Amino acid sequence: MIIDCHCHAGKGDGLTGPWDTDAPLGPYLRRAARAGIRRTVLFAAFHSDYAAANRTVAGIVGARPDRFWGFAFVHPERDRGRVLDMVREAVEGWGFRGIKVHRHDARVTREVCDAARRFGVPVLYDVMGEVSAVELLAGEYPDVAFVIPHLGSFADDWKAQLAMADHLARHPNVWADTSGVRRFDLLVNAVRRAGPGKLLFGSDGPWLHPGVELAKVRALRLSAADEAGVLGGNLLRVFAYGRPAAVRPAVRAAGAAVAADPWLATP
Repeated sequence: MIIDCHCHAGKGDGLTGPWDTDAPLGPYLRRAARAGIRRTVLFAAFHSDYAAANRTVAGIVGARPDRFWGFAFVHPERDRGRVLDMVREAVEGWGFRGIKVHRHDARVTREVCDAARRFGVPVLYDVMGEVSAVELLAGEYPDVAFVIPHLGSFADDWKAQLAMADHLARHPNVWADTSGVRRFDLLVNAVRRAGPGKLLFGSDGPWLHPGVELAKVRALRLSAADEAGVLGGNLLRVFAYGRPAAVRPAVRAAGAAVAADPWLATP
């Protein structure tokens, strides 16, 4: 089964670019269907109120739980003091499977990582090229899974993406997604350095075409088993990493609406 680990849906409230304005799912879903993508992880757009934005995503996920998984977007500074409650609502109430943080908002904090540890869910953290932070996160929270999108940089920072391969190779709790990586040989290097088990297929939809992003994974010419891992199996292992046996979130529908997330191109 092909799983897209990185997609956006719905409305933001910033109105400065697609990443905080609108990310309609319709075109994405048509393209994903043609590409054979069966499951997609959704999280909210840049927003001034992530609690509200997460409820919107919960409505989308709750309406089609067979098609979508949700991640709770949090702002490490603005949501300080309520991150645990936000994640609890998302995981226990809506069956969300992870936490999303973006460096454009603020650097990830212990509060966020402690919440991830408490509920046994991964953190997808867009470091915007600050891949040195991965060393600290992986060491301080070895029982938390971290996914670093864009191989460390959506802004085509090849130095950061090159360095990211080393973190993938050395830290068992760190993965990267393939979305938006322009320099194909950096994906080749990551596979060679860390192995295909440390990469997850992501599209950064709906703004990037899922079929185009999927073609990059196909072009790696991996074995059938390794390709299946990148396209879905590795994400399932991320979900299982460090997960307490007692944590069994119940999935229930929340109100309906829509939401999206960031693909900011510059630090």
